[in-house]
Amino acid sequence: MKIILGLLAVPPLLGLSLWAAAAASSPLAVFNALVPVDSGVTRLAEGEAYGPDPRQRLDVYAPKAPTGASGPLPVLVFCYGGGWYEGDRSLYDFAGRAFAAAGFLTIVFDYRLVPEVRFPDFVDDTAAAIAWASRNANRYGGDGATVYLVGHSAGAYNVAMAALDPRFLAAHGLNRSVIGGVATLAGPFDFLPLSGRAAVGAFGQWPVPAQTQPINYVSPGAPPFLLIAGNKDRTVSPRNSQRLADRLRAVGTEAKLVTLEGLGHADVLTVIARPLRWRAPVLSEITGFFRSLQAREKRSSIAS
Repeated sequence: MKIILGLLAVPPLLGLSLWAAAAASSPLAVFNALVPVDSGVTRLAEGEAYGPDPRQRLDVYAPKAPTGASGPLPVLVFCYGGGWYEGDRSLYDFAGRAFAAAGFLTIVFDYRLVPEVRFPDFVDDTAAAIAWASRNANRYGGDGATVYLVGHSAGAYNVAMAALDPRFLAAHGLNRSVIGGVATLAGPFDFLPLSGRAAVGAFGQWPVPAQTQPINYVSPGAPPFLLIAGNKDRTVSPRNSQRLADRLRAVGTEAKLVTLEGLGHADVLTVIARPLRWRAPVLSEITGFFRSLQAREKRSSIAS
């Protein structure tokens, strides 16, 4: 977070009006506006609808040239955070380009927010975006038979719930076997009793609080998880990732836990940007995890 705030002092290299508008919006807007992004990436679609609501829109990123792999690109869906009450996909262009440059057809989507909706609507939007990715990836050169999920903070919650509770994907005609793997960054998975504006606003009206917690939906057959947290996170305790990893392992599901020294809540996401990767190998951890799962699946298919 210190690096994001530091960018507020950076001269307006992209023009005073752009910098001023970004600074008025949020530190993340400044970061996205000023940080150098990965080259060799094209945005194939912008504002594509995956549902009827104006918030149900997504962007699609892909590498401009082959990345060494033959066949369709693996498909990655990224879900941002914001406490379920704020966020915009335009602020995560750096993330879409980072994953696309690594060889993934990448979908970054908006979802409906509090107070327009409450739980479980933002999870249902996540499942709808996954379903869109699975059914439309081939139009953009991707392999929609398997979808990999990445989420940060509230977005980590969304993708975890969509992957762990099969009812969300079933409502969109999919089995959760379509999920090849899930990578979470600073995710809240076990946070009762509810406290704070974000959690109370998103979940306080649900009659059975335990039904809002991803950890309570862990069952055999869950997809593999990579759980990344920073040990300096003061927004979402890293214990959330530890507890979910333990619960997944208890039912025989692969769960890799990575705790990064010196990183806070925002840091675990912003270090995937090109100039900050020296701080922690978050991008390579995620892409390496998914590539290993992809290779394992191919070997299994050949063997069978």
